[in-house]
Amino acid sequence: MPGSFAGIPLHRIGPLLAILGTILYLQTVSFDYTQDDAIVINDNMYTTKGVDGIGGLLSHDTFYGYFKDASKTRLVSGGRYRPLTPIMFAFEYDIAGNHPWFSHLISAICYGLLCWVLFGFLRELLTPRLSPTIALQVAVIATLVFALHPIHTEVVGNIKGRDEIMAAMGSIGGLWLMLLSIKESKFWPYAGFAAVVFFLGLLSKENVITMLAVVPLTLWWYSKNKTISWVSAMIPIVVASGFFLLLRGSMTGWNKGETPKELMNNPFLKIENNVYVPFSFGEKTATITYTMGKYVQLLLFPYPLTHDYYPRHIEIQDWGKPLVLLSLLMWLALFWIVIKGWKTRSWWAYGILFYVFTMSITSNLVFPVGTNMSERFAFLPSVGFAIIVGLGLSMLLDSKYRKMGIVLATIVLVAYGGWTAARSRVWKDNHTLFTTDIKTSARSAKLLNAVGGDLVTLSESEKNEDVKRKELTDAQMYLNRALEIHPNYKLSYLLLGNSYYHLGDFDKAITYYRQVLKIDPDYTEGKRNLGVALRDEGKNQGEKLNNLTGAISLLEEALSYLPDDFTTYHLLGVAYGQKGETMKAITFFKKEIELAPKNAAAYFNLGIAYQHAGDEANAKISFDKAKEIDPNLPQLKGK
Repeated sequence: MPGSFAGIPLHRIGPLLAILGTILYLQTVSFDYTQDDAIVINDNMYTTKGVDGIGGLLSHDTFYGYFKDASKTRLVSGGRYRPLTPIMFAFEYDIAGNHPWFSHLISAICYGLLCWVLFGFLRELLTPRLSPTIALQVAVIATLVFALHPIHTEVVGNIKGRDEIMAAMGSIGGLWLMLLSIKESKFWPYAGFAAVVFFLGLLSKENVITMLAVVPLTLWWYSKNKTISWVSAMIPIVVASGFFLLLRGSMTGWNKGETPKELMNNPFLKIENNVYVPFSFGEKTATITYTMGKYVQLLLFPYPLTHDYYPRHIEIQDWGKPLVLLSLLMWLALFWIVIKGWKTRSWWAYGILFYVFTMSITSNLVFPVGTNMSERFAFLPSVGFAIIVGLGLSMLLDSKYRKMGIVLATIVLVAYGGWTAARSRVWKDNHTLFTTDIKTSARSAKLLNAVGGDLVTLSESEKNEDVKRKELTDAQMYLNRALEIHPNYKLSYLLLGNSYYHLGDFDKAITYYRQVLKIDPDYTEGKRNLGVALRDEGKNQGEKLNNLTGAISLLEEALSYLPDDFTTYHLLGVAYGQKGETMKAITFFKKEIELAPKNAAAYFNLGIAYQHAGDEANAKISFDKAKEIDPNLPQLKGK
C-alpha cells in the first residue's frame, strides 16, 4: 500500500482535501441570503422558530413553512420532503439569528467534508482492481476536480444548496460504508451505519433514491470476486429507501399530482393561439437531448455559468438543429463506451453510468422538474465526470506523456479553482446575482422578472427622485420582456403594477393589478395591491381633481379588497361629506373609529359630520373624545 502521495502522508490527504474545499468557499461567510434561502430559512415560519420549529419541519412538505398553504407546495410534481437541512438551518438560526454568516460557514465546512468522504470512497472503490498507487492517484485527482469545479458554486454559494451537499454526502458516504462492509467481511456495524447515512441523505433530497441503481453497479465493479452476496450488500440502501418512501408518502401524500400547466413550473409548454399547450414529442425529446449535451459542455468547459435556466434561456429545440444532433451523437458514443466496457468492468464505463443514473431523476425524462436544467442538478452526477477526468489525467501521468499530463492537470485544476473563486462572488446577494446572470440568461422570463422586482425593491428606499425613476423605468423594461416570453406571468404584472404605483401612476397600476386577478382571482397580494391603488387613485380624484363621484366609486371598490382599512373609510367619509351626503359620511367615520379607536382625528371628523347634520350633542361627544385622546390635535384649536 502506498504510504504517501506527492510527499504527503496518506493519513493527511483526506483532511487536506477537506481544508481545500472549505477554504475555497470561506469568502461566502460575508455573503447575504440569496435565491431560495428565504423559502427554507429566513421567511420560513418553522425555521425561524429555531429548535421549536423542528416538529413542523418534520411533519410538512419542505416548502409549507414558506407558503403556509398546502396547495402551493406541489408547484412541481410530487412535492418535496427534505427536512434534514431545514433542521440544520433551525439550529443555526437559534445560534446566529437572522444573519447568514454562520450558515455560509457551515455549508463551506460541509462541502470540505464531502470532498474528504469522496476521496475515501474512490480510493476504496478503485484499489481492489487497480494498483494501490494508481488507485490513490486517481482518487486524489478526481477529488481535486470535484472540489475545484466551478459548476458547484451554486450549491455552496447558495445556503439552500446544502441539501445537495448533504444528499451527496449520504450517497457517497453510504456507498463507502457498504464497500467497507465487504472488505472487512463485517456486515455489522458497517451495514447499519450505511443504512443510517443513506437515510439521512434521502432526508436531504430525494435524488439519493438513484442510488438504488448505483449500488448494484458499484458492487459489480468493486470486487474481483463476482459471486459477492448482492442481496445482503444491498440491504442498507433498500431498507433506508423503503422507510424513506413510507415516511415521505405519509407526510406529503401518495398522489404525485398532475403535470403543472404553468410555464415557470413546466418548461415544456408553448403558446399556440394564445393558449399554453405541451411540446410535441419531437420538441420535448430534442430539447432534453440538447440540455443533456449542455450539461456535458459545462462540466468540460464551465462557461458561461448562470443560476437560471428557465424558459426560454433554453430555446425550443427540434431534431433538425445541429447541436441537438451533436449531443445525440456524443451520447451514442458514450453508450458505446459503456457497452464495450461492461464485461471488462471498465472504469470509464462506471463513470459514465454513475453520471447517467444520478442525473436521471432531474433529466425531465421521468417528470418535469420545473426548469430545463440547473447547475445544482449536476452536483452529484459530477462525481462520475470527476472519475473520468481523474482516470484520463492519471493515464497521462503514467505514460511517456507525463510532462503533458502534469501541464494539463495543472491548467485544468488552476483554471477550475480560479473560476470557482471568481464565480462564487456572484452569490454575494440577489442584486449582484441577478444583474450578473441576466447578461447570460437574457431570455429567461424568471430572471427578467427577478431583475425587475429587484429594481422595484431598490426604488422603494431610493431618496434621489431621478435615480428612483430610472430604476422603475428600467424595471418596466425587464418586466415587459418577461411578459413577451410568458404572457400569463402574474408576478410580472404584479411588479409592473408596483412600479407604476411607485411612480404615482395609480391608474396604470390598477390596470396591471386587474390583469393579475384575471390570471389568479384568489391571489392575495394582487387583491391587496389593487385595493391600495384604488384607494390612492380615489384620494387623487377627490383631492386633486375634485371628482367626488369618481373618487367614491374607486374607494368603494377598494373596500372590497381592503375591508379592514380605516384609511379608505376615512376617505369615503370625507368624500361623502364634501358631496353633502352627511349621514353616509357619519357611517364611514364610525366605521373608521371601529377600526382605529385611538385615532383622535377620526373622532374630530365625526364631530364635524354631526355638526353638519345638526346633531350638536353627538358633535360635542365626538370633539371631547378627540380631545381626550390627543389634546394637542391641531384641529381642536378653537373648539
